[in-house]
Amino acid sequence: MAQGRYARVDGQNSPNYCLIFCIMGFVSTCLLAAWMTQSSSISPVRTEISVEEFMGGIPKVVDGSDATLPVDALKVNDGRSSVQEGSNPSVQDIGNAFPKESHSTEEQNSQKVKEGLVSGDGAENKGAEKQKRGEDGTDASKQEVTSDKFDGVVQTHNDNAGPKESSDESNKVGETETKVEESGGYQDRIPGAQEEIDAMKKMQDGAINQSDQEINKDLKENSSVLPSKNESTSGTELSNETSPQPQAMPWPTQSAESEKEKLSQGFSVPKQQKEYRWKVCNVTAGPDYIPCLDNVQALKMLHTTGHYEHRERHCPDEAPTCLVPLPKGYRTPVKWPKSRDMIWFTNVPHTRLVDYKGKQNWVKIYDRYLTFPGGGTQFKYGALHYIDYIQQTLPEIAWGKQSRVVLDVGCGVASFGGYLFDRDVLTMSLAPKDEHEAQVQFALERGIPAISAVMGTKRLPYPSMVFDVIHCARCRVPWHIEGGKLLLELNRLLRPGGYFVWSATPVYRKGAEDTSIWKEMSKLTKAMCWELVKVGKDGVNRKSAAIFRKTSSNDCYEERPTNDPPLCDDSDDPNDAWYTPLQQCIHKVAKDSSECGAQWPAPWPSRLEKPPYWLEGSTAGNSPKDFTDDHNHWKHEITNTYMNGIGIDWSLVRNVMDMNASYGGFAAALKDLKLWVMNVVTVNSSDTLPIIYERGLFGIYHDWCESFSTYPRSYDLLHADHLFSDLAKRCNIVSVMAEVDRILRPGGRLIVRDNTETMSEVRSMAKSLHWKITHYNDNDELVCIMKTLWRPSEVELIAGATA
Repeated sequence: MAQGRYARVDGQNSPNYCLIFCIMGFVSTCLLAAWMTQSSSISPVRTEISVEEFMGGIPKVVDGSDATLPVDALKVNDGRSSVQEGSNPSVQDIGNAFPKESHSTEEQNSQKVKEGLVSGDGAENKGAEKQKRGEDGTDASKQEVTSDKFDGVVQTHNDNAGPKESSDESNKVGETETKVEESGGYQDRIPGAQEEIDAMKKMQDGAINQSDQEINKDLKENSSVLPSKNESTSGTELSNETSPQPQAMPWPTQSAESEKEKLSQGFSVPKQQKEYRWKVCNVTAGPDYIPCLDNVQALKMLHTTGHYEHRERHCPDEAPTCLVPLPKGYRTPVKWPKSRDMIWFTNVPHTRLVDYKGKQNWVKIYDRYLTFPGGGTQFKYGALHYIDYIQQTLPEIAWGKQSRVVLDVGCGVASFGGYLFDRDVLTMSLAPKDEHEAQVQFALERGIPAISAVMGTKRLPYPSMVFDVIHCARCRVPWHIEGGKLLLELNRLLRPGGYFVWSATPVYRKGAEDTSIWKEMSKLTKAMCWELVKVGKDGVNRKSAAIFRKTSSNDCYEERPTNDPPLCDDSDDPNDAWYTPLQQCIHKVAKDSSECGAQWPAPWPSRLEKPPYWLEGSTAGNSPKDFTDDHNHWKHEITNTYMNGIGIDWSLVRNVMDMNASYGGFAAALKDLKLWVMNVVTVNSSDTLPIIYERGLFGIYHDWCESFSTYPRSYDLLHADHLFSDLAKRCNIVSVMAEVDRILRPGGRLIVRDNTETMSEVRSMAKSLHWKITHYNDNDELVCIMKTLWRPSEVELIAGATA
């Protein structure tokens, strides 16, 4: 019986039940497989973005530009539904973004959701070729993925820089996600830039002594948020997944708190979005490009340079719309106050000043840093000692109380202004962009206020009678020539009763040339009614400083034996300082209390919150009530809005610009923070800049249809209150945004308050620049945006700026 049961073993026949079961199982398996294949192969209606593009790539803009848009900039607006811009749309949100077709099944709609299709074009069917290629014919597998976040969040993209091994390899999402972005196409060509950018978070705190071991540790920690290569999944496998893999989503690196905030505020996407095509500026100045100072074509047409015309502003006919490249190995700047003493060499890689002024303690190279010992030509043993020496020579100067706002002409690397912060003094440092390479750039990188300008043929862009003290330490400006035209410009800027501190070789050297200059200066200052108050000798530096005081009345002018220098005509507005030629004349001081300059301001800090005495009788449309309302408004906004919830760590903010400052209320409300604010009053608005100076703050006139006179990457934060809507009437807003990108540091913030339409346009431009929106509120009409390291791959030649 046993043998009969196992007849198959011994060759005997038996009922073939097993064969029947195998056949039935095989048929069942085939039917099941066929059903599954049919179910998964149902093709949804094709929209603009393929699965590979949505899960692992960014589509090109429609016009074929190489500039790419972040995924959260993709818009859904077919007239029936929308996905909130910049938010994290849920699967249900994405599914609801598509109209239901009459022939679509639930399975089809589900499949659309699985593939993450986001489009505003409805049911346009593209075909296989369009699924693999963008509108410009670029392979979708080569499209960039950018998920920009500064300060500790990895920036990723795939620029397909390496050789393509296979089509499957090129579609691996894991590899796409693990490539660290180095400022797009530009940074990819920078040797060693990857390590620099990966270490950005560590450098954010301005640490001076970091070991390579610590940096490597940070790199490992940052890379841990990304899937490993073994976890990568091919594009083919993704199309069969029941749901997208979490690590492959384009938005995980966005701030969750920011997204929740935007969702709760409920802003919608405008129906029409403009498209922007950004390119990198190809110019001789490279990463240091200042359009109005590096206009090579205009400089070649100058007939003379004897009055430093070649150092003045010569703006191009059309403001550039390209983006200035980053220097190789750019790092997050060192934090204040450490930055006053040392900065990253890679951020300002210039050595000419080190070679030229190294022995005078201006600047030195130490390891990976440029260091600033606090010295200068006239104060080799430290700026603080020199500052105290001036007050000891003339106690009436009273740094930080009587003297609050200072102009430092020929500032060098601005150590004088940098150390006056310790005495509660705000200094406007000024130097030209000349053969003393990058003086102002050094100052700004250190966190010290500075502007690139020259005493040439035009007035400096400041109002009259506003600086408490003007300082010149061997600045080599020929004050005495041509009737004292340049010194008369300082007279226009100096407050009646204010001081001019001049520590230069003619004060203490007895050579023939120095003696001759001193005689000419003595004669000129006396004719200008400046009193030589004191000449003090510094026993440590072995230098001397002459301190002059400007008259506070017009009596001296009337008592002069000759009217030389002559008094200016009454029609000459002393506050007219935008491209206004220098005049060889003296402006009268104020006669009564209704005029600015008739009285010295209240001591700091009480002068900050008090309306200027002369506002009561002002005819310029400003009043004490306007001043008080503006002050209270910004005090409330800073406390209740800006300090909470808009994505700014104020401890990292040092250089600030208020692009449309009005009365300076924004800067006044920030006075307790360790920062400074450049207040810009636009030339087509009410002239409120004298009010700002009266408060113990400072600022400058400017027209934002032109480039600002500063180096790229100068500011940590830009604030624009109802500026862009006004500029849209006069300027190309794209060029204004390019200028904002130029002067803002990577990781810096732009805060815009304006009408909804204008903010929508600004937000669209910011997204095309791959910036991150950290806060947006329709009700408050406020948006806060963070600049990233992204640079486009295309290059634009600026012929006028190329030697």
